[in-house]
Amino acid sequence: MVSKVENSVAAGPFTPMALGPLTLKNRFVKAATFEGVMPLGQVTDALVDFHVEVAKGGAAMTTVAYCAISPGGRVHRDTIVLDAERARALRRLTDAVHREGALACAQIGHAGLVANTLSNRTPSLAPSTRVSAPAMGLVRAATPEQLEKVVGQFGIAARNAVEAGFDAIEIHMGHGYLLSSFFSPNLNKRTDAYGGTTARRAELARRVAEEVRTAVGESVAVTAKFNMDDGVRGGFWLTDSLSTAQLLQADGHLDALQLTGGSSLLNPMYYFRGPVPLDEFIASQPAVVGLGLRVLGRRLFREYPFEEAFFLPLARQFREALTMPLMLLGGVNALATARDAVADGFEFVVMARALLRDPQLVNRFRGREATSGLCVHCMKCMPTVYSGTRCVVRG
Repeated sequence: MVSKVENSVAAGPFTPMALGPLTLKNRFVKAATFEGVMPLGQVTDALVDFHVEVAKGGAAMTTVAYCAISPGGRVHRDTIVLDAERARALRRLTDAVHREGALACAQIGHAGLVANTLSNRTPSLAPSTRVSAPAMGLVRAATPEQLEKVVGQFGIAARNAVEAGFDAIEIHMGHGYLLSSFFSPNLNKRTDAYGGTTARRAELARRVAEEVRTAVGESVAVTAKFNMDDGVRGGFWLTDSLSTAQLLQADGHLDALQLTGGSSLLNPMYYFRGPVPLDEFIASQPAVVGLGLRVLGRRLFREYPFEEAFFLPLARQFREALTMPLMLLGGVNALATARDAVADGFEFVVMARALLRDPQLVNRFRGREATSGLCVHCMKCMPTVYSGTRCVVRG
């Protein structure tokens, strides 16, 4: 017989929870994982189906990734730019998700040093001038005037997200993208209002959060994907990230922080964990890029063993320091992890690979048909972002 205490703990991840003006039906959120089915940034049936499947599977909210605020802010040419035209096209995605009883979130951002400028055929921006491998060349430091424009573009994209029917907006402040790169003492060498001290390196992100909140008011939830640790020597780490998170909390523009780490620019495996699928990466790329990966791939893709809830030790530091809602990300694969996270005071758990492998996993957790996901952490899903993100084991 299950005790009352066990029943209470078991119910934890399945209880409703407020997120700003929203009430999520449970604590499970699908993380932003680039879907790879938006040729030239178009909204396709495959993109809609990707998120409907997650919604049917029981997650309270699914996140569309990645919606750029401008053409120069795309990761590459097959990234959505969240302009008015795409907002109208995305309405059928949000409507379809809502019909399944789930909510929809749009991740918005500027890729910065992670933008492929050759694919985009337009320059990108950086806090300080440097060579970027993803950009395949030099990215120049943004001027104050350019940064002013970026802040405004975040506001426009946020308003477009509301027009598209999204319930929440996630500002991308992680993984070496533009806002994240400004946090980093390794990447940000500026001496103006956007560089130097921890607070000044946080200024751009703080202004963006304020602009987004002003643009949408209290009509939707506003969250941020936030790096706790870049996983790079001399990068953003707890000595800076904890106090930066406290600044964002004090500003009061965000309804939650989704805690992450790693750098798409310098150390992408830090936020994936598992074996590096280098052969598959090489096969997915044009010949010249594949040759470069053969030479430099092992240096760029450092390998980290998978551990359940691998960001939890860092995230606990933030739970101790902050009162705002927090979303635990990183290797959440087991129901026990979700239970423990809620018991530890994390309002939401965010899942990526586990739901790629089995979009029905939340329903199966709830129905006591499963206690753990089927993901084997092989990481072979990573290279599929170029042909439609999927679990290769699932097929």
